[in-house]
Amino acid sequence: MRTGRGKRASAVIGGVTALIMIVGSGAVAGSSFGAPAPITKSKPANAVLDWTEIAENTIKIGRPPASSEVLMGIVQVAIFDTVVGIEGGYAPYAITPSVRRPVNEAAAVAAAARGVLVARVPAQAASVEEQYQAYLARLPKGAPTRNGIAVGTEVADGIVALRADDGFDNVVLYEQPPPGPGVFEPVAPTEPVDVKLKQVTPLAMTTPDQIRPDGPDALDSVEYAADFNEVKDLGRADSQTRTQEQTDTAMFWSDNAFAMWGRTLRNLALAQGLGVRDTARMMALVHVSGTDASIGCFDAKYHYYFWRPIHAIQRADTDGNDATEADPSWTALLTVNHPEYTSGHACFSTSVTDALAFFFGTDDVPFTMDSLVTGTTRSFGRFSDALAEVTEARIWSGLHFRNSMDEGSQVGSDAADLVTSTLFLPTED
Repeated sequence: MRTGRGKRASAVIGGVTALIMIVGSGAVAGSSFGAPAPITKSKPANAVLDWTEIAENTIKIGRPPASSEVLMGIVQVAIFDTVVGIEGGYAPYAITPSVRRPVNEAAAVAAAARGVLVARVPAQAASVEEQYQAYLARLPKGAPTRNGIAVGTEVADGIVALRADDGFDNVVLYEQPPPGPGVFEPVAPTEPVDVKLKQVTPLAMTTPDQIRPDGPDALDSVEYAADFNEVKDLGRADSQTRTQEQTDTAMFWSDNAFAMWGRTLRNLALAQGLGVRDTARMMALVHVSGTDASIGCFDAKYHYYFWRPIHAIQRADTDGNDATEADPSWTALLTVNHPEYTSGHACFSTSVTDALAFFFGTDDVPFTMDSLVTGTTRSFGRFSDALAEVTEARIWSGLHFRNSMDEGSQVGSDAADLVTSTLFLPTED
């Protein structure tokens, strides 16, 4: 339900006013612990980018975006602890390795990522090992590379041990609550995805329900009716109201959010000329925020089990609201198979954009994103501009009510606030 949490501002996209989260003081450089260390720039040749891309391509095989993000968060804390173990400047996430110098940092990053990926994505272990050996073959032979491998291996072993009982590999079966008004039922013949995330140990939060929102609007409320009629009109597969621009935007954002933001982050690091340590910190801030936002989001999904617009609209004669009208023929432009509240895209994209605004000290950073679904690229002047599009896109897709987008954004913002205020902090030395 709408509770007025967070600050909001309106933005106009394709002629429609969008409510978007404004990055607050807790999610920018002016956090309570002080400004982060200055961002340094250097020419590309960045092992963090190399192994983040390898990790993304490894993790996403046969895996939904939310659980992919959890594994990426684990990889990124290992990379971060490896880099700051060598360079210093920031407090580690968990592991302070022994560093014998001289040390090849690229070898260390490769060993850290390789160690986590082989342990946590065993189905792709042979591919990871092949890429690891090919990567090492391009590095100078000798003591620095051996020392780097030792550092990265020590961190990877420590992170793998730390996460040994995190619940990610548990088999958690979907259990259908008693059907009825407001209750989610699968919208595809396959089992709803990522049920297991509701019991996975977070990376920054203490429990999966730590940032659980208050729940969807009551079915008989004015707010629910307004959201219902908006998505009924704009999200229908054959909507006569949705413009071509709105349809194009909905399809642009239907790409795999995990991979879509992953490509964007790597391009952003290159465009900003980030060095290895700053890239490692940016990736850790973003992906740990994204991990906990995803866990918090799916905790809410499988706690409230709220129905998708497709069933809400087809069965509106059961919701007890005189301002809604059933349309048994209604179908959505797009379909996903998990409960509606809260929006996974809103949770994840807000955590990403809030963490980025914190890292750069401003929301006003121009960047581009591309979609493999539409084969197009879009340019944004601010991180929040992209988030505003996400909000509208999921409504225009027929996937979400506006309330779920707003409160999903709050989940993402809460996750990013927690991460940016407690982890990856600059040290005083």
